[in-house]
Amino acid sequence: MSLIDRHAVTVSGRGTKPMVFLHGYGCDQNMWRLMTPFFEEAHKVVLYDQIGAGRSDLSAYDKDKYNRLQGYADDLIAICDELALGPVVVVGHSISGTIALLAAKKRPELFEKLVMVGPSPSFINDGDYVGGFDRSDIDDMLEFLQLNHEGWSSQMAPIIMGNPDRPALAEELEASFCRTDPQIAKQFARATFLSDHRADLVDVNTPTLILQSDDDTIAPVSVGTYMAQNMPNAQMVLLRAQGHCPHISSAPLVSKAILDYLAQ
Repeated sequence: MSLIDRHAVTVSGRGTKPMVFLHGYGCDQNMWRLMTPFFEEAHKVVLYDQIGAGRSDLSAYDKDKYNRLQGYADDLIAICDELALGPVVVVGHSISGTIALLAAKKRPELFEKLVMVGPSPSFINDGDYVGGFDRSDIDDMLEFLQLNHEGWSSQMAPIIMGNPDRPALAEELEASFCRTDPQIAKQFARATFLSDHRADLVDVNTPTLILQSDDDTIAPVSVGTYMAQNMPNAQMVLLRAQGHCPHISSAPLVSKAILDYLAQ
């Protein structure tokens, strides 16, 4: 199976400037459907499913490779190379902001700009760093996920999505979690919530936009502020948005912020 088929890569748009949209944990490329129309006029829009998600080839999963986020970053690099896309703008949600960061660190010439929606280099509180969770909270969450994938999905989706007045959003996220291969999801969760890539921030000089919801229980404002202060060429925009998935709940707002940044 080709790399393109393995990740169910789709390409759309009438423009020539390449943009790659990278979904976060428990999601797939369909989560970008409300945003891509804003970019298809001027850009070549590339979407793909990370291994274990969506229509990706589950047989391509390699436990050793994907034990670390670098394995996912290498996939991003490989797809950009395969499609001869460089230099590209990458839009990454949540942990995929860190995946894009690692890819840019390894191959800086391949990336023109990074856009991170609700990113976090580390979810665990450490001294003055407020990542949002104590280590014991993370351990309890991972244990729950290990024991009951569906129960974890049902409990966490409303917390992650926020917007309690729009329950259909949380229901969609829960369904996405449940479609993800459970065993792969469990290992990806460990790679996501136990990783610490704060030290990598200073090594990436790629121009970066950090989009941070002002009401996000997963990646609090303190995380976005920390990243903007520690990356050499980053700026943060605080969005009046609820939850950790503003690209779904507030797609026009997020799209406008990205378009304004790209127009600078």
